[in-house]
Amino acid sequence: MAREAGLAGCSIEDFTREPANPIYPLDQAVERVAAAARAAHEGPVQLVLTARAENHLHGRDDLTDTISRLQAYQEAGADVLYAPGISRREEIRDLLAAVARPVNVLARPGLPPVSELAELGVSRISVGGAFAFAALGALVEAAQELRERGTYRYLERSRAGADAARRAFK
Repeated sequence: MAREAGLAGCSIEDFTREPANPIYPLDQAVERVAAAARAAHEGPVQLVLTARAENHLHGRDDLTDTISRLQAYQEAGADVLYAPGISRREEIRDLLAAVARPVNVLARPGLPPVSELAELGVSRISVGGAFAFAALGALVEAAQELRERGTYRYLERSRAGADAARRAFK
């Protein structure tokens, strides 16, 4: 259905959504990635499958396990490997040295700049919901200004945003 909808890619996580046991056991996670890879790669139109090792977002800051998981996901057929939450240069370097597929990182405080990530060999950077939350933050600030002070200084910022949007979508 994803291909029929025109998607170019999709992701599969090893996060269970169970607070007591947030990460699938490795064997089960690999089976899920392999099944997703078969589905993504069959037929004339293929999807790019990103396999995510969610350890670092769920209190398991174990780089060795994360690398082992991503290596297994690579062998199971994932096209891109992603360990959101890894942000230290040394960890990223070690991960890149351990796998042979493109690696994605998540923009977070402390992440090296894009130029350094490119030098390391990172293929893709995700921003998650950060852009949307930045926009929502500006919306909340404007609403609070109007409600609490009854002033319109936010209009200067909104004008700059409107101008930028018009230029971007010409």
